[in-house]
Amino acid sequence: MEKQKNAVGRRKEAVTRVFISKGDGKIIINDKDYKEYFPLVYLQNQVEAPLKVAEVSGKFDIVVNAAGGGLKGQAEATKLAIARALLEINAEFRPVLKAAGHLKRDPRGVERKKFGHKKARRSFQFSKR
Repeated sequence: MEKQKNAVGRRKEAVTRVFISKGDGKIIINDKDYKEYFPLVYLQNQVEAPLKVAEVSGKFDIVVNAAGGGLKGQAEATKLAIARALLEINAEFRPVLKAAGHLKRDPRGVERKKFGHKKARRSFQFSKR
């Protein structure tokens, strides 16, 4: 294996770049520990998910640059990027990652605003008089 592998993950407006290398399991997101960056446990689980599925928790150091979107979008983008980086390291992880659904980019985005409406589906308040 080379010194370091990298991958990109996207979700909604969030984009994350992941750099993965051999180590002892540190995950750093924007110069903070991932448990500090994502205070909610279910977001921490999103980040850890591909590592647990591939059974490599604690074997790689991961550095993430996250930008755009909200915390949930960044967590899901990080999940995709970590899964893609693990594939670059070892292609044998593909079946388990694919079965768990970690290699699929979530295509959902924000619905466009329609004319005559306040938002995408919300109408203006109706006044009878």
